[in-house]
Amino acid sequence: MAETEALAARVALVDVAPSRRQGGSTRALLTPASVGATSGFLGHLELAPGEVVTEHYHPFSDKYLYLIEGSAVIRVNGEEVPLHSDEALLITRGQRNRIENRGSGVMRAVFHVAPLAPRPELGHVDTEPVPDPGCVPPRVGG
Repeated sequence: MAETEALAARVALVDVAPSRRQGGSTRALLTPASVGATSGFLGHLELAPGEVVTEHYHPFSDKYLYLIEGSAVIRVNGEEVPLHSDEALLITRGQRNRIENRGSGVMRAVFHVAPLAPRPELGHVDTEPVPDPGCVPPRVGG
């Protein structure tokens, strides 16, 4: 391997502290801050039965959501979209979205948000009160 080639970056879920600011447990895994990502970031979301991720939107980014386990109802601009394990959903930039676990089991999902906003603080806009406003969201920007 040439000296200019970088090794692949690996991050373990257990090594990333969850954010509970918007509800549930969100972990930003592959980010500009954690691995030097330059085009987007990847994360993991877990919701217990009855938990939600409060409504928000990304003005500069699309969100790619893949359900690993369980089921969810995603409200996109107020319309309900049911999602089950092994299904994916694209939420385009500017679309308000809220993720709800109405099932009886844990919901686990992987998400990717891209492209990055010009600055981290511009990348996410809350449109309803968050359950833990004192929790600092993970820094995903450069």
